Amino acid sequence: MATEIRGKNTGWKAAAYIIMLTFTILTIGPLLWLLYSSLKPHNEIIRHIFALPKSVYYENYFEAWRRANLGILLINSIIYSTVGTGLTTLLALAAGYGFAKFRYKISGFFYFFFIMGLLITVHSVLVPLFIMETKLHIDDTRLGVILPYVAFGLPFAVYLATSYIRGIPDSLEEAAVIDGASYLQIFRQIIIPVATPVAATMLIFSFLSNWNELIFVLTLTSGETLRSLPVGVLAFAAGRSRNYGLQFAVLVVAILPMILFYIFFHNQLARGFAAGALKE
Repeated sequence: MATEIRGKNTGWKAAAYIIMLTFTILTIGPLLWLLYSSLKPHNEIIRHIFALPKSVYYENYFEAWRRANLGILLINSIIYSTVGTGLTTLLALAAGYGFAKFRYKISGFFYFFFIMGLLITVHSVLVPLFIMETKLHIDDTRLGVILPYVAFGLPFAVYLATSYIRGIPDSLEEAAVIDGASYLQIFRQIIIPVATPVAATMLIFSFLSNWNELIFVLTLTSGETLRSLPVGVLAFAAGRSRNYGLQFAVLVVAILPMILFYIFFHNQLARGFAAGALKE
């Protein structure tokens, strides 16, 4: 019986490894093809689409950087992502602290109000948002892009922060109050350090979401100096160039930061989600 069970387990493990290996190949294969194709001239790509480059053709990157204005696009994406992510994380931690530790009767209503934001789609508010920003004269500005980033990032971040902070023992806060600490000091010196795992999760999740965002920048900005990297890639691929080598080079520049970001921080992301689930 034991031998039979062990044989079944071995079969399931083999099947699982085959599935994971297949998924890995399907995921990494197109990325590798994109990378080495970006180092081939256009004519070579057309003639031998899957062949390795005969020689490394770096000119695609230099030409793509110049024609697609990748420098300003990259700077804008960094500004939008870092500022939006920082504000979202800080406000979510503050709101999570209030919802988790200040148990007023109205707290549940406001918490539900935040969570309901998860059901609102970007496209459903795009037109009224554009009209509102136009009347407030913040359309076609970086502020007009960052504010929607924060607003749409808060619901999920508040959920994570509240779930985690609820698990922090009240005795820590009570001891600090006895020592004469204010609520702001408790938030800065106790809540934020203890909530570091979930804060890291919110930072990573929000940064990835903001970096890849397209529709807000495309709708709320018109000047090229305010466009982000995804919008610039879309415009370049749509009509600025029919050269596949240049297009592939632009795509590599756009996705490489996200791949590196995930490689370095995927452990923190997994730990933060696991910790939040356990606290809940």
